[in-house]
Amino acid sequence: MREIQVGLIGLGTVGCGLVKVLEDNGELLQQRLGVPLRLKKVVDIDLDRPRPVNIPREVLSTQVQHILEDNEIQIVVELIGGMEPAKTFLLDAMKRGKHVVTANKALLAMHGSELFAAAREHGVNIAFEAAVGGGIPLIRAVREGLVANRIGRIYGILNGTANYILTRMSQEGTTFAEALSGAQKLGYAEADPTLDVEGVDAAHKIAVLSSLAYCCEVDFNHIYVEGITHIDPLDIQFAKDFGYQIKLLAISRSDGKRIEVRVHPTMIPQEHMLAKVEGAYNAIHISGDSVGDVMLYGLGAGMMPTGSAVASDLVDLGRDLVAGSGIRIASLASEERAVACRQVKPMDELVIKYYFRFVAVDRPGVLSKISGILGSHDISIASVIQKGRQVKGSVPIVMMTHEARERDVRMALAEIDDLPVVTSTTRFIRVKKNESVEESQS
Repeated sequence: MREIQVGLIGLGTVGCGLVKVLEDNGELLQQRLGVPLRLKKVVDIDLDRPRPVNIPREVLSTQVQHILEDNEIQIVVELIGGMEPAKTFLLDAMKRGKHVVTANKALLAMHGSELFAAAREHGVNIAFEAAVGGGIPLIRAVREGLVANRIGRIYGILNGTANYILTRMSQEGTTFAEALSGAQKLGYAEADPTLDVEGVDAAHKIAVLSSLAYCCEVDFNHIYVEGITHIDPLDIQFAKDFGYQIKLLAISRSDGKRIEVRVHPTMIPQEHMLAKVEGAYNAIHISGDSVGDVMLYGLGAGMMPTGSAVASDLVDLGRDLVAGSGIRIASLASEERAVACRQVKPMDELVIKYYFRFVAVDRPGVLSKISGILGSHDISIASVIQKGRQVKGSVPIVMMTHEARERDVRMALAEIDDLPVVTSTTRFIRVKKNESVEESQS
């Protein structure tokens, strides 16, 4: 084999990153692969838009069929995002016997089972290193480096935009709106940041990661997702008073039968490594039964980091092609019969510690009424802070609980918020468990 020919669908930020990586490090990649990677055809709907890379005109096209129908192209890279036509392009490419690479975490989260089944049916592979963690070699670490482990839990800061906003709010005391505006000016946040700040992007990523870690199909619709738009600087300050940082955390845990998969703001002890992850960086903390605790850290997005991850998939697939080894590693790193459908544990059954912030009128007996309702729902108070008046006649009452059940918490807060002495909806934030590796192994 003299070279491996590649077709690229999508010349946006990540597509340009891939082109630049192949341009700048082509010789290095050839040394490591043994043959050159040749970008034979690049397809995009707009070929005239200014881009930071130069591509020969004869390589460019607006017609995807120029890639799909080219028998010399062995690997197809999809970087357009979204559900359709991305899914159709990938399925068509695999039907024609082409290996595929994608960075499309939303598509994998929603339709991964169909795509993985198509790859098995047609004897090809689908690679997706860039779908989770950007430039962090996370997928390969879980699929290969941690293959000897039963993974018990994953905690991830998987969205750089949300982490940047929370870092600004924590360090500078800015409001959510002010921090978001700053993130947009710096290019960390899109004009419409909904997927990032509402936790959906992180949920897509933890769904993909959970499927791989537990060799199972995960129904995305059963994942609990909560964003950071309601986080107030006051909550961040109280969290510090208790010794915590607030992060948007993607959480995945296995008890051997069911899994927890959820995304929400979480209070993390300040001494934990994840609490120290700042700015637009991502970090993933994984616990395995043999390896113990592992953390990977780096840029989770961006042209060059993500382009680097896509290029790593090309080399990985290229090595199989050069060796003629067929499908060396299955998409979910296990044989087909081992892939199961695991039930996602309902949020109502979650047992964890909680932070509450009540706003109540400043009069005697209020605290006893609130604590009485909590007690009637089996919620035990660990500590209380009551500081200065927030508005005339009202004060914030802040509590940390011992472990309680989510269902009980929601019932108690609904009852408390109906009290005439409570003047606004109670804010609550879940608190990360302190646990050893052994506690979460199946």
